[in-house]
Amino acid sequence: MTIAVIDGGTRPNGNAELLTNHIIQGMNVERIYLKDYQIHSIIDKRHSPDGFQDRKDDYNSIIDRILRHDIIIFSTPIYWYSMSGLMKNFIDRWSQTLRDPNYPDFKKKMAAKRAFVIAVGGDDPAIKGLPMIQQFKYIFDFVGIEFAGYIIGNGNKPEDIYEDIEALFKAEQLQKKIINS
Repeated sequence: MTIAVIDGGTRPNGNAELLTNHIIQGMNVERIYLKDYQIHSIIDKRHSPDGFQDRKDDYNSIIDRILRHDIIIFSTPIYWYSMSGLMKNFIDRWSQTLRDPNYPDFKKKMAAKRAFVIAVGGDDPAIKGLPMIQQFKYIFDFVGIEFAGYIIGNGNKPEDIYEDIEALFKAEQLQKKIINS
């Protein structure tokens, strides 16, 4: 079992990253910080005779890395009641990969994976973050990924997540679930 963490945060040591670290401590994971890569926005060419064009960015290198793993952990702060723009931009590009002749079995390979979502936000995230979790579920359903679980933590200022005892407990339980899978 191999694990990739896709980190959609923009703040070093942000609360979502800290909660994710609590889960993966002691595990061998490949960590991908989206903020460290150039990923251009999608240009929708689904209905164009030429189709999608190479965007000349780092996106495909990230896809190549995650396709090697069995489990993907999507770690994101909750920004305006949804995933970070970095994460959304990355996932939007899947539309291009689904039609890319260089990835003819992208959907099949993604369908063999299990995914977890770790999200942290303020303003009652356990309730107001649920539409984002539903959005991830729809995304995973579309490509066939098994949605294996999520944790929504409460935190706004740096290190606030350490005050969310329930999220930290759930993180420990999730760690055991992953290790025993």
